[in-house]
Amino acid sequence: MEAKAVARHIRIAPRKVRIVADLIRGKDVDEALAILQFTPKRGARILAKVLRSAIANAQNNHDLDFGSLYVKRVYVDEGPTLKRFRPRRMGQAFPILKRTSHISVVVEEAEMKG
Repeated sequence: MEAKAVARHIRIAPRKVRIVADLIRGKDVDEALAILQFTPKRGARILAKVLRSAIANAQNNHDLDFGSLYVKRVYVDEGPTLKRFRPRRMGQAFPILKRTSHISVVVEEAEMKG
């Protein structure tokens, strides 16, 4: 059984969050939370919040055990882009793209080996 959590319209560029998401993919949830706690990137705080939400969904909605959970999938999709303009010389304007992200985390109970 798997549990999922999604954060949408997060105001950070997806390529910045994907760097952090690659660190926790496939890890146990307690190890993943420890990695995120000591990763000095802004995306780590956001990703930790989504991961904790997925863990809470697993425990409360599906009665899964925290000790046997692992991060099955983490993916960061691009959300809508906010388009802004910076005034430049001689009446020109250059575009500024403020990118947003949709972050999804799926946790699953590990199979017992033996």
